[in-house]
Amino acid sequence: MSSAMAPVKPSGTAGPKEVELILVKEQNGVQFTSSALVSPSGQTQPSGEERETWGKKIDFLLSVIGFAVDLANVWRFPYLCYKKGGGAFLVPYLFFMVIAGMPLFYMELALGQYNREGAAGVWKICPIFKGVGFTVILISLYVGFYYNVIIAWALFYLFSSFSGELPWIHCNNTWNSPNCSDLNSTLLNDTYKTTPALEYFERGVLHLHESSGIDDLGLPRWQLTSCLAVVIVVLYFSLWKGVKTSGKVVWITATMPYVVLTVLLLRGITLPGAIDGIKAYLSVDFLRLCDAQVWIEAATQICFSLGVGFGVLIAFSSYNKFSNNCYRDAIITSSINSLTSFFSGFVIFSFLGYMSHKHNVALDKVATDGPGLVFIIYPEAIATLPGSSVWAVIFFIMLLTLGIDSAMGGMESVITGLTDEFKFLHKHRELFTLFIVVFTFLISLICVTNGGIYVFTLLDHFAAGTSILFGVLIEAIGISWFYGVDRFSDDIQEMIGQRPGLYWRLCWKFVSPCFLLFMVVVSFATFNPPKYGSYYFPAWATMVGWCLSISSMIMVPLYAFYKFCSLPGKLECKIKCHCNF
Repeated sequence: MSSAMAPVKPSGTAGPKEVELILVKEQNGVQFTSSALVSPSGQTQPSGEERETWGKKIDFLLSVIGFAVDLANVWRFPYLCYKKGGGAFLVPYLFFMVIAGMPLFYMELALGQYNREGAAGVWKICPIFKGVGFTVILISLYVGFYYNVIIAWALFYLFSSFSGELPWIHCNNTWNSPNCSDLNSTLLNDTYKTTPALEYFERGVLHLHESSGIDDLGLPRWQLTSCLAVVIVVLYFSLWKGVKTSGKVVWITATMPYVVLTVLLLRGITLPGAIDGIKAYLSVDFLRLCDAQVWIEAATQICFSLGVGFGVLIAFSSYNKFSNNCYRDAIITSSINSLTSFFSGFVIFSFLGYMSHKHNVALDKVATDGPGLVFIIYPEAIATLPGSSVWAVIFFIMLLTLGIDSAMGGMESVITGLTDEFKFLHKHRELFTLFIVVFTFLISLICVTNGGIYVFTLLDHFAAGTSILFGVLIEAIGISWFYGVDRFSDDIQEMIGQRPGLYWRLCWKFVSPCFLLFMVVVSFATFNPPKYGSYYFPAWATMVGWCLSISSMIMVPLYAFYKFCSLPGKLECKIKCHCNF
């Protein structure tokens, strides 16, 4: 057992200062901390229950990297880079990364580490803003409803890859339609034909042809339900003991994607047309920087790719040692996330260049983003390689590991956030974790019906769009303007012995809030109703989507109203009381 001393902030009254005694003990490789206030008289005042910490620093770093580096790094960033000016797209991307991405990332890590609470509990520093904690917890819960389905699809494809011939190569399967045509050089130019890979995904896996729309869902498909159940079981046993188990799982799930991406790149660059694909990915068109949409897309990518606003960074950092250098962690992990996005583009476009060469069509015909890239285009490319089954297994293992640790992060945000807020759940973490994963599984069943892709699209469109930008905006305002940048900087200095520089303080107080406000306005101004392919959602479905989005955002004013009503006195007094002025 070891101990460390950390000074408690002065209370503003005369007299000897108290210090906080932090006790650290290790059990089965996992460290637990407890703290108490020690006065000069030798008496101690308990300030909290034992809280486990990461057994090793690398467990925390891998968990953060594993969460931030997800499927979007593979299917969205490379496509955006290609479509929005190639290498020139990196200019607005890096600009927004520096002025907003990293400062917000750093802010969340420091907030969780100092207060040692989940997304809701950290707002004991300014209780009137606790509603934003419940906002991000709800957003993480909503995302889990459909994100686990993507992992289930990947698992289904993985099982299907263990065969002598991949099932998406030919059109002689029971699910194929008369429009299906085997791969040939003219297929991509024929709007009346479909590829075997497309039909395998939409008809063989999703059974979309058996649904007429979101009002005709049907029953859950047993094959996808089984895959979803396996995913839920893996998530439960990765999370049930807290960081004791999840910190070990990420050693595989966070590192495996880099191994597979490297292997796929080494194979991809040997294919004909691969170099042309990479050249197209990196081609620089600085004239695109005059297009406002390019800057908007770069800002949006930064907001979502780093994972701020989900409460995950707060939850993970709350298990850090008090003196951990969260500043260094923020720089390292956010940089690795962006470099991974850039690196994955070489892998993706080496294969897209190969597909373009093989079909003798322009790269635009094969380049796409979203699930279509990893479940249609990429499997189609892999199917043409010698030993295609082996390459398919490798690829879908990568998708599984990319998805699992991100899903773990989202669920940990919910579990930590609620168990820290409602203390009685601490003693029943295993049971509560089971409740959360089972509840998520039951809701997710809607997404594995015949028309489940429509529900999936609706959730993807509304669950974490405008609402998460709004949540991070309120979070930034609460820290910078109500709790105060100076006090927040004092907290950081207390932890790491170094006060944040002027640059970080200016970003937190002015730049990041203005950036987020701009993004919230843009998200409303550029809103487009959801659609899947040629299917446009009915008005009622869009209204349901907006209700889902508002249900998380409304927690901010509702909780603030509740806190105002629960205290007597004038408005000014209530604000000062709730924000520890």
